[in-house]
Amino acid sequence: TMKNNTRSSLRRRGGRRDDDPRSSQHNDSADESAGGVGVGITSVLSDDSTNMSSFLDNSSNSSDTATPAPTSTTTNSSPPAPSSRMRREMSPKAISKDESRLRKVATRIISGLIMISLFIGILLSGHVYVCALVFVLEVLLFRELVTVRYNAFFDRIDQTIPLFRTTQWMWFFVSIFYTYSEFAVEMIKGNTKLHYLLEYAQWAPLLSFSLYTGTFVLTIATMQTGHIKFQLNQLCWTIVVLCLTVGQLKYIMHNIYNGLIWFTLPILLVITNDIMAYFSGITCGKKFIHRTFMQLSPNKTWEGFIGGGFFTVLFGWYLSRYLAKFTWMTCPTNQFMFFPHQLECEGENIFHEATTYFPSQAFDLVPQALNRLWPNVVEICSVDRDLSNLTACISGASNQKHHHWEMALSIVPIQLHAISLSLFASLVAPFGGFLASAIKRAYGIKDFDSIIPGHGGLMDRFDCQLIMALATWVHYNTFVKITTVSVSKLLYMYKLLGEEERKQFLEKITQIST
Repeated sequence: TMKNNTRSSLRRRGGRRDDDPRSSQHNDSADESAGGVGVGITSVLSDDSTNMSSFLDNSSNSSDTATPAPTSTTTNSSPPAPSSRMRREMSPKAISKDESRLRKVATRIISGLIMISLFIGILLSGHVYVCALVFVLEVLLFRELVTVRYNAFFDRIDQTIPLFRTTQWMWFFVSIFYTYSEFAVEMIKGNTKLHYLLEYAQWAPLLSFSLYTGTFVLTIATMQTGHIKFQLNQLCWTIVVLCLTVGQLKYIMHNIYNGLIWFTLPILLVITNDIMAYFSGITCGKKFIHRTFMQLSPNKTWEGFIGGGFFTVLFGWYLSRYLAKFTWMTCPTNQFMFFPHQLECEGENIFHEATTYFPSQAFDLVPQALNRLWPNVVEICSVDRDLSNLTACISGASNQKHHHWEMALSIVPIQLHAISLSLFASLVAPFGGFLASAIKRAYGIKDFDSIIPGHGGLMDRFDCQLIMALATWVHYNTFVKITTVSVSKLLYMYKLLGEEERKQFLEKITQIST
């Protein structure tokens, strides 16, 4: 009886005892295959399939006896086989999986090239078409996000809640109308040739409020007893989606008409960060920092996050200088032109090359020997202790005394703004992607949609772009120019004044000018 129990126990364990050296040897090799860094997918699959076949052979030989088969004590490992030999050793299933992965990569690359080509074509077509592209993207992004919960609770929604999808899209339409009508009014105010439309534009707030109240009443009227809590949850989800899409893209139209560089540069910075974080992760991931970067996205690594940020700042520094050469990118406009035309403007100072002096206090923290080795760093001395007479130090001059270190850089100021935007694209914008990962994880979906072959849905590609567009508008209005003030808008406001107020206004202007 004891022998039979032992035999059955060994069958359950695969024909080996716990102290069988072959079992530990197999586990060690499996651990090395799983934990090795930089091992290709082909070699990993071939090692695993070889170990599994030897395990099954030994199990079948020892299943009828309680005594384990003798093991080999050889420790020398054979050199790795060529890739072709490893591919022949792979199982048909593993080969199919490897080829499927290559097809997915090729599909992603082709889709990416097509999207870049379309983006460049629309960008060169004109501002109106870029705005139309943004509008289409907003519609599709909203559809993808609200569909997540709609698919998750389809049976309950379809049977119990009337006009559910209708009210959702009504809320979207109200938000879009309010956002774009406000933008249109601002554009009309900024263009004196369009001031004749202002009498109609003044009705925009009333129309927005009327649409809001109608949608609000319809939403409350369709609430069903017994499902109120569920409907409130759905309403909250709709509001969150509107904040993520329409809310964060509220000012992207302003970015476009302030100069296409404020639309193009942030998008390319986010794309660069995404690509370089991926390559930094697959080449250096978990080699230096083994701690998990983000539980919401386990595949992300610290090396990828840091590497992506470094290359994004470097790319933004040179890309911004290149884009500043083209008036099509730098010139603002307030005209709605359906055919591309050449833009001519004086150009802001931030797009013209200038000499910038690096703060001299920073060099006081560095040893003087290193300062002398640094390129473009000049030692400034006072002559005869006269602080008003400063010049570059001459070696061996007895009448000179060190005063400070000076470093002059010839840069285009937009490059400094690009550094700020690059840091935001690297440190903050990726959390938009983490939020998208959390949503997909919560509802058990891989992608938001399949509209882009190899990439999934639009939300899978633009999750980091939404907050980046809002950050660009805030940066522009804080550090570049206040867009809410212009001569055309002041003239519009002047026309709204009464006779007495106009006299007072002119008197104040006269006092200021004198």
